[in-house]
Amino acid sequence: MKTVRLPQQNTEPVALHDRAIDNLCYIRKTMERAGAFTAVPGRGGVAMGLSAVLAAVLAARQPTLERWLAVWLAEAIVAIGIASWTMAVKARRAGVALFDGPGRKFGLSFLPPVLAGAALTAALYRAGGAEAIPGAWLLLYGAGVMTAGTFSIRIVPIMGLCFMVVGALALFSPAAWSDAYLGIGFGGLQVVFGGAIARRHGG
Repeated sequence: MKTVRLPQQNTEPVALHDRAIDNLCYIRKTMERAGAFTAVPGRGGVAMGLSAVLAAVLAARQPTLERWLAVWLAEAIVAIGIASWTMAVKARRAGVALFDGPGRKFGLSFLPPVLAGAALTAALYRAGGAEAIPGAWLLLYGAGVMTAGTFSIRIVPIMGLCFMVVGALALFSPAAWSDAYLGIGFGGLQVVFGGAIARRHGG
């Protein structure tokens, strides 16, 4: 009868230092997933605020709703560019992952209210309710910042709450005050909180 040879199993024990390294890597990854997203840009927030103040001045001078909307949509593109670049720079310097752990949670929490704001803008424009657009922008941006801020430093959700307050005031104020509220929110609040983040948390 022919005997079958079973493959020999490797019975060598795992070296202690290899096991320790594996454990440290696991602990580090777990802490990164559970930690706070600290790459919120401070100086970038100030730059976004200054560009929004300029947009508020330009938008107030536009003769038609379409041109007014074009100014603010252009400002949104500029702000996204500033935020993306400064956040990437700060994350790289701090060694923080943008698309993993807290960074991923931050982005996924911020995105839905912003997408809702884009859809609501189109709906309000088509329905002739453009006077509610500034308040909706501020409210939903604030909601996004507030929910995303639960995965970030403590000052971020406070900033989101302030945006929501300004947005609520804008909804129940005369339409002629819209650019002032947008300037206060996207301009003033971004500058104030961006400066505070830069002083306390860098970048």
